[in-house]
Amino acid sequence: MHRQDHAPTADLPSKPTPLIRLIDVDKSFGPQKVLDSFNLDIHPFETTVVLGPSGTGKSVMLKHIVGLLRPDRGEVRFDGRRIDLLNERELKSVRLQVGLLFQMGALFDSMTVQENLEFPMIEHTACTASERRDRATVALDMVDLSGVQDKLPSQLSGGQKKRVALARAIVLQPRVVLYDEPTTGLDPIRADGINELILKLKRKLRVTSVVVTHDLVSARKVADRVVMLLGGRVIADGTYDQLEKSADSHVQHFLRGQYNREEDTATESLSVAQKPPLSEAVQ
Repeated sequence: MHRQDHAPTADLPSKPTPLIRLIDVDKSFGPQKVLDSFNLDIHPFETTVVLGPSGTGKSVMLKHIVGLLRPDRGEVRFDGRRIDLLNERELKSVRLQVGLLFQMGALFDSMTVQENLEFPMIEHTACTASERRDRATVALDMVDLSGVQDKLPSQLSGGQKKRVALARAIVLQPRVVLYDEPTTGLDPIRADGINELILKLKRKLRVTSVVVTHDLVSARKVADRVVMLLGGRVIADGTYDQLEKSADSHVQHFLRGQYNREEDTATESLSVAQKPPLSEAVQ
């Protein structure tokens, strides 16, 4: 394992054309540079897990993928198209191909489960009421939930809320699903249930997944590929096993949970610069 800013290396087998590309992306908030000549390719049908301490640019990266942020420099491409150059109307066609699972679910508290799932269909499709009901049922079945359509989010457990939020993320049949800390706030058993769903959606729906997480158990289980961010750049890229064998001290400190004051100081100010959270930015 070695430090790198660009994912491709000469030794690796050839990959299909990347579905998502961030090329030499810079992004700053005031004096704080959060992404620094950032490069990442996301390949179709793979699950790419993004690790790194808080404040290293993970959520900012996700916001660039859906056009919620635009780079100060560099390019963001989706299926070959420069989305950083698109206006809001043009971005809609891209965003409809991407499902988002927010860290805390971001369900509408005053809506039932059924209404939460129907909301994106009402906003973005011409589906009839019957078609919306059917698609919501299929999405809930995909996340192993039934009999909850008439419940409010307050009547659901934490694990059920995450599953409903995931059902909403896939109800428009996206090509890509972005997961922002999908297991946060869940006990180990329910967290593993979410991991199993990530694997199931990849297998059944053939979606491309990007998972931002601090959960190393989850990363090991769901990842085809793991990238680690530090200082606004990719410092490691490979399988989880390859990262474990990395000679990079930053990688080892993170994987072993070893506190390093120098690394912590370097990222503290970036954590503040990256607010608000992804769910607030979308709303």
